[in-house]
Amino acid sequence: MSSILVAAGGTDLDSQQCISRAGEIQKLGSRMSACAEQADAVLAKLAQLQLEQWESPAGRAYRTTLALQAASLRRGRDALREAAAATLRHARNVALKPLPGF
Repeated sequence: MSSILVAAGGTDLDSQQCISRAGEIQKLGSRMSACAEQADAVLAKLAQLQLEQWESPAGRAYRTTLALQAASLRRGRDALREAAAATLRHARNVALKPLPGF
């Protein structure tokens, strides 16, 4: 934390606010990452359901629907992971960015 304080320009009030904002942004990025992990758990459950051997037309339709939902969830999870990574990068930049006038 002390390296962040030095990089942010000291320990004055503006620097402390910048570090506080960076911490909040980092928490958001971590929560986003946790949501992506939860999506992985849901995808695993969907994969188990797709393995069920339903031979009827309704069973095939159900598996097709599950596959479409899983594909959509994977896209959402991937976008969430990218957003979390960008958010965490932003948090580091906010913490390390020199304030104007320093």
